[in-house]
Amino acid sequence: MKRALAVLMFAAALAGTAVAQQITRVAVIDLQKVYLTYDKDSHAVRAFEEEKARVQDEIKRLGDEIKELQKKRLELQAKGDAVALKALDEQLYRKAQFLSDFIKVKQAEIDDKAKALAMSDSFAQALYRTIQSVAELDGYSLVINSRSADSVGSAVIWFSPMIDITDKVIQALLGASAGSP
Repeated sequence: MKRALAVLMFAAALAGTAVAQQITRVAVIDLQKVYLTYDKDSHAVRAFEEEKARVQDEIKRLGDEIKELQKKRLELQAKGDAVALKALDEQLYRKAQFLSDFIKVKQAEIDDKAKALAMSDSFAQALYRTIQSVAELDGYSLVINSRSADSVGSAVIWFSPMIDITDKVIQALLGASAGSP
């Protein structure tokens, strides 16, 4: 009897865990395609994306400078030039500190601009609400931009076209704009 009760309790606990676990569904969207479809309306959003890309380029440039100095440091270390090595270490420290501070400041600026854009730009608001609506209707928990304006490639390596909601969002925006005066 005790054994049957223990098995029953274990089965109930297992079933409870299975119900508690939710499968996360992911969708992708090509925001660049949406922006191009709504070229006139998306000007502010595109300008923001371009600014993010410029900041990303500057961060990459500063990072590349640090990498070059690190290569130079290895050469000096191999030569045993302690005086030049110490000077280079100080320069590396200053550049790394500058990069860290630059990233913090620019990230704060971008976050502030993103908030302002989301609150003031009607297209950005409509786009966000439309993406949220389409994602919720189709049962997605996460929507990822499949192509990023601030990188050559994308963080998404592969995705099934079945999860691409770009055209659904465009159609929903078209429907929303057709209904507005």
